[in-house]
This record gives sequence, structure tokens and C-alpha cells, in this order.
Amino acid sequence: MPARPLHRLITLGRAAAHGLRRRLLAATRPTVAPLAVGTLADLARSKQALVAENALLRHQLAALYRSVKRPRCTPIDRALLVLLANRVSAWRSALLIVQPATLLRWHRALSRGHWRRQSRAAAPAHRPPLAPETGTPIREMAVANRTRGAERIRGELPKLGIRVAKSTVQKYAREARPPRRAGQPWATFLRNHAPDIWACDFLPVSDLFFRQVFAFFVIELGSRRVVHVGVTRHPTDAWVA
Repeated sequence: MPARPLHRLITLGRAAAHGLRRRLLAATRPTVAPLAVGTLADLARSKQALVAENALLRHQLAALYRSVKRPRCTPIDRALLVLLANRVSAWRSALLIVQPATLLRWHRALSRGHWRRQSRAAAPAHRPPLAPETGTPIREMAVANRTRGAERIRGELPKLGIRVAKSTVQKYAREARPPRRAGQPWATFLRNHAPDIWACDFLPVSDLFFRQVFAFFVIELGSRRVVHVGVTRHPTDAWVA
């Protein structure tokens, strides 16, 4: 009989201790506000308070980095770090848990994923196979006009009601025409005339927010010297000229 009240008192004591421990943990746990709410709250704070909090957080991160060598970052963490680094001029020195090369690699991965989704959404539908008789007029025109290129033959085909790509014309033209005699290799031509040749091209580059920037450059092939460089978001004929 005396054992039953004692067991009940022990059970009540454990429940009371567990409830007290849970309340203490809830009372002492630091509050973590969402990033957007914390950013809005920081707008009303003074510069001295923000500098002091920044120094406190930096010291805590330095202490954490000494014990945790490779922290795990989720895809959301990577995207936020890339976006926030764009707003900091000295972002390389502000990084503690990742290397600058790692952040740049994450940005390239985000850029590739963005343009992969864009190209997948704009991908054309699967083209049906061409009819066997479609290649007959292309072969006849290629044999009858050996000096005409694929683009000129392709321009004549709509008159016959045939609309195909340039690569299709090149495929049938190669089948109909005999192989050309091998001439001077490109490497030999370039070696002989490189000092007198300038090459120009457009280089599309994506910024942090995946907006395209076009760089037009002219290079001297002999010395690899860049003669001219221009950058714009909207290239026009007048700008290229």
C-alpha cells in the first residue's frame, strides 16, 4: 500500500519537472524573425546599432566557423547569398562560411538553370519527318547549279511549295554533289594572313539578375590584341557601325 502513493508522487514530480523545463526552454529560446521582417525592422534602427549587431554576428560566425568547417547550405540559402552579395561592394571579404569561388560557382549554376528553363519553355514542337520526294528537287537544283549555296537553294524552294531548314538543304546537296577538292587548310591560311585580319563578334553575358548584356569586340588575329570593345543591352545597327 505505501508503495502506490510513493510511485504516484514520483510520477507527478517528473511531470512537473518536464513541464518546468519546457517552459524554461521556451522562455530562453532566442526569437528568429523572418528575413523580410528583420530587414524592414532594420530600416528604423540607427547606424550605430546596426554596426554593433553586425560586429556581434561576425564574431559569432567566426567562432562557429572554427568548430564547423563545412556548413551545409540549402538551395534557398545559396540563392539568398548570391542575391545579397550583389548588394555588398566588399562581398569577398564579407564571406565567412563559403569561399568567393564557391559563390561564383553557385551564381553560374543559377544562371544555367534559368536559361535552361527559358529554352525548354520556348522549345519548338517536334518536326515531322520529311516526305521522301522532298529531297528530289533539292538534289536536282544542287546538281544543276553547283555554284549555288544552301541558302540560295533554300530561297528558291518556297516557289515549289517546299519550306525546309538550311541544314536539310545542306544534307541533300552533299549527297548529290561530288566532294570538293581539298584546298588550303584554315590553319595555313590563318598563319599566312593573320596580321592583316581583324575578327569581330558578339559576346552575350548574363548579369546577376539574368539580364543579357551584349559585348561587341574587334580583335587582331595576328597579335590577339583587342582593337575595340563596346557593351550595351540593346544593340542596334547604328551602335555596331
